[in-house]
Amino acid sequence: MSLWPVYTGGGEPHDGITQLPPPPPWRAFDGKPLLPPPSEDPEDAASSPDRTHRAQTYVVTEQSVELVNAALYLRRPLLVTGPPGSGKSSLPYAVARELMLGPVLRWNVTSRSTLDDALYQYDPLSRLYAAREEGAGKSVIMAPRARRDNDIADHLRLGPLGTALLPHQRPRALLIDEIDKGDLDLPNDLLNVLEEGQFEIPELVRTAHRAPEAHIMVAGADDRVPVHRGRVRCHAFPFVVLTSNGEREFPPAFLRRCVTLELRQPDERQLKAIVEAHLGGLDTGALELVDTFLHRASGGELATDQLLNAVYLTRASGLQGASRERLAEHLMPYLSQVLEPEGLRPDEF
Repeated sequence: MSLWPVYTGGGEPHDGITQLPPPPPWRAFDGKPLLPPPSEDPEDAASSPDRTHRAQTYVVTEQSVELVNAALYLRRPLLVTGPPGSGKSSLPYAVARELMLGPVLRWNVTSRSTLDDALYQYDPLSRLYAAREEGAGKSVIMAPRARRDNDIADHLRLGPLGTALLPHQRPRALLIDEIDKGDLDLPNDLLNVLEEGQFEIPELVRTAHRAPEAHIMVAGADDRVPVHRGRVRCHAFPFVVLTSNGEREFPPAFLRRCVTLELRQPDERQLKAIVEAHLGGLDTGALELVDTFLHRASGGELATDQLLNAVYLTRASGLQGASRERLAEHLMPYLSQVLEPEGLRPDEF
């Protein structure tokens, strides 16, 4: 029996992902061999407390819960747009924690990013150096060709998207952050991979008749996984979140294949819940700063983390009254280049 909603936004981890109904026939994938769910590495969690905190304190909206579940049911990417600080990049961490999907895989897109960066990396120079070191001081006797072909795997590593598309028993969570910063062709390049749920590694395909299976390292860990004949195909389509600051439009074909969620600037109730989730109870000073943030936000673009910085720092510094207000205004400048805070100078303190 299926469960709706699978993701509730409640925050408590549960195994509801196992009750996800079968995918639509046009979104069914059959990648093998099946891989078990990744385990959370305590050492990795300790080195990234910000990610754990982000997942535990995320404040959801009713719309975000509905559309996350729509993306999970339909096996479609979730395109999340909204102003800075609205929680776009925190959403996949909250979903992965509640549904126990393992560590979130992340690809931060830049103007130089290409699809290959996300799928896999191959270092031919390191392979050449390794071959030279192995042959140093030895007679010139070439290793068997199958052995040389297998050596390719030692110089390959799957990227975050390539790792997410492995045939896992349950979906992995993948964050593709700020896709609108990428090249204009990047959304179209992603289109086929996300539609087909698979890709090829040409370096392994060319040698598959001699070495049909290679064990390759994955993103974010030192584990190796088997790749047969150079082809990677998913079994459970990953939970893919693509974030955009709305800096440009995307092709209609790309939008048609995504579930789109538009996050808005939090209202007063949501802001209070966010501050309380991150920093504990709301005292008089925090409530005043929320009011200040809402008043300033009516005149320009602000991000929620600016409010959190102001509440934290004024509490830590113990400032009161006018000094606290001046510090808060400095910590909450407008993000727009057009609107700048007036009359605020560091020498006012």
